Amino acid sequence: MLSSLVFGRKGPSGFSWSSTAEEVTAGISAAGLTAIVTGASSGIGAETARTLALRGAHVVMAVRSLPAAQALRDDVLAQVPEAKVDVMELDLSSMASVRVFASEFITRGLPLNILINNAGVMAIPFSLSKDGIEMQFATNHVGHFLLTYLLLGTMKKTSCESNVEGRIVNVLSEGHRFAYQEGIRFEKINDESVYSKMGAYGQSKLANILHANELARRFKVNTHIEITMVAYVSLLTMSSLLVQEEGVNITANSLHPGTIITNLLRHHSILDAIHRTLGKLVLKSAHQGAATTCYVALHPQVKGVSGKYLCDSNLYEPSEKAKDMSLAKRLWDFSLELVT
Repeated sequence: MLSSLVFGRKGPSGFSWSSTAEEVTAGISAAGLTAIVTGASSGIGAETARTLALRGAHVVMAVRSLPAAQALRDDVLAQVPEAKVDVMELDLSSMASVRVFASEFITRGLPLNILINNAGVMAIPFSLSKDGIEMQFATNHVGHFLLTYLLLGTMKKTSCESNVEGRIVNVLSEGHRFAYQEGIRFEKINDESVYSKMGAYGQSKLANILHANELARRFKVNTHIEITMVAYVSLLTMSSLLVQEEGVNITANSLHPGTIITNLLRHHSILDAIHRTLGKLVLKSAHQGAATTCYVALHPQVKGVSGKYLCDSNLYEPSEKAKDMSLAKRLWDFSLELVT
């Protein structure tokens, strides 16, 4: 096809726009690794979970739709009966749900090598989450910020005990370039009068990349991270984040998976129709869309790489706002206040 000729040129990594998740992980064993994939019941998340499981990882599918995830789990087990795949409920728009998920995961005593923050919503009408936060910002950023925040202790413990690099992977999009002019509207996050569907989407995706960059900066500058956890019977909170201590081996990166045919544009009937018809000629399949995620999560080429933005399994330049470390620090403090 024309798309293969136009987009098939390989980058420095040896992979291209047309590479699939199975291709970028060929010959790589994930045996002994445990990965959480949010939004794993469909699209890129589902293919990411399937590929990691095929490579031997113990995959925890963190999803809102349990039936869809169970069906995918059954498909994977039909292909690879020895695969380890669990399904756990997670609603990222609800901080209570995120806390319950993290508490249950920690209670299981599982290690955590890879955290893939993949789930998201796109350009939806204005609404507020149960916590009173604009829904795109709540789901795409705050939920993943809190999830990462609560599981860092487990990731740190796993990396120290296994001597295997932990990897945090934030899946965003080139949509981060369409954020509001000021980047993050801290004082107007919940202001419906200035709400723009695409501006708010871009803002939430910009927040994803700033989150990964700030994590990487803290890992690199301090070369370590200490998490003090205060657990209650029905509530999991965190305190004393980032106390200096030697020896953490965790990276954090963000990526654009490419544009694939998904249900993200379901709130835009005309665009969705074009997306699903003409888009078939130039858009990626889910197998191709999950490639960069699986590459960042598993490939040896990415070992030690942190604070980077990737596209088509190669390094890529984000927007100027995405490289603003003062904005990343302010977002971190703002998000921390929201979740605690």
